[in-house]
Formats: sequence, C-alpha cells, structure tokens
Amino acid sequence: MSETESDWPSSLDELRRQLDVLDDQIVDLLARRADVSRDVARVKQRDGGSVYAPAREAEIFERLTRRAEGRLAPENLKAIYREIIAGSRDLQQPLKVAYLGPRATFGHQASRLRFGSTATYVPAPTHAEVVSEVERGNVDYGVIAIENSTTGPVLESQDRLVETSLQVCDEITIPVSLYLLARCPLDEITTVYAHLQAIGQSQRWVAQHLPGREVVAVASNGLAAERASREDGVAAIAPKLAAAEYGLDILAEGIQDGANNYTRFWVVGQKMSERPTGHDKTALVLSIHDRIGTLRDVAQVFAEREISLSAIHSRPAKGVRPGARNTTWDYIFFFEFGGHAAEPIVQDAIKALDPYTVFVKVLGSWPVTS
Repeated sequence: MSETESDWPSSLDELRRQLDVLDDQIVDLLARRADVSRDVARVKQRDGGSVYAPAREAEIFERLTRRAEGRLAPENLKAIYREIIAGSRDLQQPLKVAYLGPRATFGHQASRLRFGSTATYVPAPTHAEVVSEVERGNVDYGVIAIENSTTGPVLESQDRLVETSLQVCDEITIPVSLYLLARCPLDEITTVYAHLQAIGQSQRWVAQHLPGREVVAVASNGLAAERASREDGVAAIAPKLAAAEYGLDILAEGIQDGANNYTRFWVVGQKMSERPTGHDKTALVLSIHDRIGTLRDVAQVFAEREISLSAIHSRPAKGVRPGARNTTWDYIFFFEFGGHAAEPIVQDAIKALDPYTVFVKVLGSWPVTS
C-alpha cells in the first residue's frame, strides 16, 4: 500500500513540541539516575568498591544493546551511554587516566573512548611511564597499547607488565587510520616523524611516495605531530585528530599498508575486572622449564579444561623475568585465553601449570565486549 498524505507526520512545529516533551523527560530521568549514582558512591565507599567497574559497565552495554535492537544503532547507543556512565563515575569520584601523550595520539583516542569526556587525562612520554603514573598514585588508571594487527605486540608494554604489580582490567580495540600531516607541500618534506609502530604500519606507502626521506622514530604519534608543527620541512604520521590539534594540513590519508589495521589497548589499574561476566578474557605471562615438549604440555593444560587460547606470544626474557636465571636464549610467553581468573576452572588450570613452569604471573582479567 502506497503512502498517502494522511499517513504523514504532524506539522513540524507539533513534532518539535513532542521532542521537547521527550527531552524534558530524558533530563528528569538523568537527574534521577544521578541521584542513584550518588547512593552507589556511598555504598562503594562503605564497602571499598571501585568507581570503575568494567564488568558492570559491560553488562549495561550488552543489556541496552539487546533492548534497542532494531531501533537504535548499537554504536550510537554506546556513544550516548558512554558519556552517561562517565558522568555517573564523575559524580562518585572524578577519575584521572594516563595515556601515551601528548594529545591526539591513538592512546588518547582509546582513553576517551573508554572513560568519556569527564575524566582528567594525563599524557605520559612512554607506555612504561603510563604504568609508573598509576603505580605512583598520580592517576587512577593507565591506557597502554599492547598489540597492533599489522606490527604485532608492543614490547615496551609487555616488559612493563611483567615488572608491575598492577593488573589489566579492561581492553579497548580501535581501528587505526594513519595520516601524513605537515605545514609544507609533499615535495618539500625532508624528514618524517612517527612512532615506531606507525613507521612499521606505513613503510610501503612511505617508500613509494617519499623515497629517500629520513624517517625518524619518536615516542608517540602525538609528539611527531607536535614537532611537525614547529619544524620546517617536517611531516608526521599521526591520527586525523592531530591535524586540528596542532594546526597541520592533511597531505594524505589512510597511508597504513594494511586495510584492516587495529590496535588493542589495555587498561591497567590496582585490580583486575571485579568479577566474571561469562564473557571474559585473562592474560598471563610465564616461563617454562627447558625440556622437550614443555610448551605442548602447557597448551594441553588449557585444552584438557576446554579453555580456549586466543593468543600466544614469545620473546626473549631480557632480564624481565622475575626471580629466575636468564640465559641468552631464555624466553617468556604471553598467553591470552577465555575465562576470568576468579573462576574455579581457570584457577585450576593455573595451578596445573606449576610442574612445567619456572614462574607464572596473571596479568589480569577483563570483560570482552563487542
């Protein structure tokens, strides 16, 4: 049946009046939600609970996404509720979050994606220093890059996680689109600054379009953009938001070599995620005894308990292995698998690793969200 004029909505003025009524109702509900959040803060203070509760927040997003299915786009709903939840946290206790700075890095973007606009963001010069800021108590949480889909693990972050007593409590994955930014035309560029990971992710493009230019690794893409804004003949490889932040022109976009380029970030704090949700992941680091078949035996521990291993990375210990002798070819292994460290089956698996390992350290557990 074709649509007729009688099926059309009311006048524009009437529709706007309806929106005004709905907006008033939304504000009233948000005010009531804020009152309940203040009560939650009092209970948490009494019981020693954390303001940031990744498991609870993951369940909120999952429940509301199901409720809005077919009516609201999940990404729009999550963006709205990310700020609502961030506002609730701010009522309970304003959070400080460290990230690899300066502003306009992917770490900055990932931090804001998780903690919203109300948190206070503190830039740090390295991922190691992000962790140190949390250890010193200068910030509540730190956000560090742990792996890129093109260039692999971020070794600096791995090393620091072995050393610290902090734990991973959440994860953020963001698409990485790299831009060439500068204050001069392409043919006047003599030097390109970028983070080492960004260099690895765009080396084919740079070799093709900027042959012979000096490519210099710096501590972050934000720092690269900052330097490009001050130095002549210099370009930066950085996120798009760095162009506006540092007054740079976009000379090329999407210069990453891989079409599907993502970076995973981990949130580190004093404790892992507060409880299992049924959709969790755990990370640990271990060193195995130097015997034939030991790594296979370790994998079998998880297989026998039907625990799914999602990642195994190995690297030289480089002196980061706690309390153990280090030889030239001594390796440590980073494991990620399904389940929460508080679940009995995971605790049983970790205990069962003892005959095969020199040391085992649980790095943390967190909810897996879509």
